[in-house]
Amino acid sequence: MTLAVLLLLAGVSEAAGRILPLAVRRPGMSRPRVAGLLCAGGLVEGAVFALWPLTTWTLAELVLSSPTTGAGLGWTPQQVAPLMLSAVLAFPLLGPLLHLMLFVGVGAGLVGPLTAATDLGWWGAAGCVAMAGAGLGIAVEAVRRLVVRISAAEARESIA
Repeated sequence: MTLAVLLLLAGVSEAAGRILPLAVRRPGMSRPRVAGLLCAGGLVEGAVFALWPLTTWTLAELVLSSPTTGAGLGWTPQQVAPLMLSAVLAFPLLGPLLHLMLFVGVGAGLVGPLTAATDLGWWGAAGCVAMAGAGLGIAVEAVRRLVVRISAAEARESIA
């Protein structure tokens, strides 16, 4: 339960860092709409954070020629807690490099357990973690851009 709450808070934190600058640039956005976007974005980001170890484990199984005997890879509260810093670091002008460094650090925390649970070396495990993180990040960014396009089209239609 603690882990689920931490993942949800980390997701809301990441969503806040992405949505609040958008809300400031568009002063006509209503508070309920911003709150709705924040909740929806928080759930999506939390789900992506939760999927990172699972996706990493799946990639590791694809890379290995022999089946793994481990129980899988998962988060611990100590690994998830730094993700809650995402809101501060996700603001576009405040620190994209710091944001990236945070995710690299959290991803490095997944490498050790993956290396211990599989026959992959450290570099192979790091590659699986990086590929899973990048793939999930690209997928979420594509969804974000789609939502922005749809909401921009709705705004244009309501003005006309």
